Amino acid sequence: MTDLLYSEEEEALRSAVRDLLTDRCDPAAVIARTESDAPHDIALWKALTDGMGLAGLLVPEELDGQGATHREAAVVLEELGRAVAPVPYLTSAVVATEALLECGADDLLAQLASATSIGALAVGLHTAPGAAFTTVRLENGALHGKLTGIADAAAADLLLVPADDGGLYAVDAEAVTVTPQVSLDLTRPVATVTLDGAPARRLGDAEPAVRRALRAGAGLLASEQLGVAEWTLTETVRYLKERKQFNRPVGGFQALKHRLAQLWLEVVGLRAAARNAADALATGPDADVAVAVAQAYAASVAVHAAEEALQLHAGIGMTWEHPIHLYLKRAKADSIAYGTAGAHRAALAELVDLQAP
Repeated sequence: MTDLLYSEEEEALRSAVRDLLTDRCDPAAVIARTESDAPHDIALWKALTDGMGLAGLLVPEELDGQGATHREAAVVLEELGRAVAPVPYLTSAVVATEALLECGADDLLAQLASATSIGALAVGLHTAPGAAFTTVRLENGALHGKLTGIADAAAADLLLVPADDGGLYAVDAEAVTVTPQVSLDLTRPVATVTLDGAPARRLGDAEPAVRRALRAGAGLLASEQLGVAEWTLTETVRYLKERKQFNRPVGGFQALKHRLAQLWLEVVGLRAAARNAADALATGPDADVAVAVAQAYAASVAVHAAEEALQLHAGIGMTWEHPIHLYLKRAKADSIAYGTAGAHRAALAELVDLQAP
C-alpha cells in the first residue's frame, strides 16, 4: 500500500524551504516586485538553487542533480505556493527538466540542475497533457514562428521549442524576441516568443517529451495549489480569531465556523489528491489517472479558499497592500494552467473507460 504521509526527510526539506521563504519572500516584497519591471526574484531563485540545490531534485546525481523524486519536488512547490514565490521553479526545475529527461539531453540537464541556466518549455501554459500544442516552422536548420502564453519565458536562458518536423529543439533565449503579455498572475508572467530564423539544436521527438513534461507540470501544480489553499485558510482563521464584532471574535459566529470547516475538509481532500499525484509520478503506475484526479479537484479548492479569504477579511482584503489578491490571482491562473478541470475530467473518463451518457 502506498504511504502518502510525509517522510522525515520531506518534513526537513519543507522546514528549510519555509525558513528561507520567510526570510526572503515576505508578501510586501512580492507585491513590490509585481509593480516593478523585474517580476522574477532571481536572488531568491539563486538561494533556492545554489544554496539548497533544489533545481536538480528530479535530475540523477551523475548529472549534478539530487536524484530525488516528485514527492520532494511537490513539498518544495507546496511551500512556494504558500509564499506565491515569483521564481521559475515549476517551469524550469519540473516541466523543462522532464522534457530534457525524456530526450536524454544530459548536458542541458546538468545546466538546469546546477541552475547555471533557467529553462522553459515553449508550450502555452494553458495546454493540458493530452492536448494539441502549437509548433513553429523549421527551415534550413532555423526556426520561424510565434508562440504565445509561455510561462516564465522572460526569465529563461534556454527555450525548448517544438517544431513542425516533430522534433523538440533547444534555442538560446538571446536568439528570440520575448514580449510580455498581460498576465492575471503577476508572479508567474507569460510572454509571446517570436522566432525569426533562430538557430536550434534538435534534442529528440517533441510529442513524448512535451506529454511527459506537461503531465509532471499538471501533477505537481496540484501541490502548489495546495500551498495556496493552506495559506489562505490558515490566515483567514487567524484573522477571524483576532477581528472583533459586537465585542466578540468574528470567528465565534456559527455561520463562519461552518464555512471554515467546509473549506478545511476540501483542503484535506486536496492534500490527499496532490500527494497521490506526486507519489504516482515518482513510482510510475497509474500516474495519468492520479494526475487527472488531482487536477480535476485542485482548481476549485484553491479558488474557493482564496475567495473565502478575500470575503472574510472584509474591507482589508480588498486592498492592494494585503497579499490576498496575489493568492486569488495565482489560484485563478492555476485553474487553467496545464488544462482546465473540465479537460482533466474528460481525460479521466477516457482513462477509466467511463463513457458519457
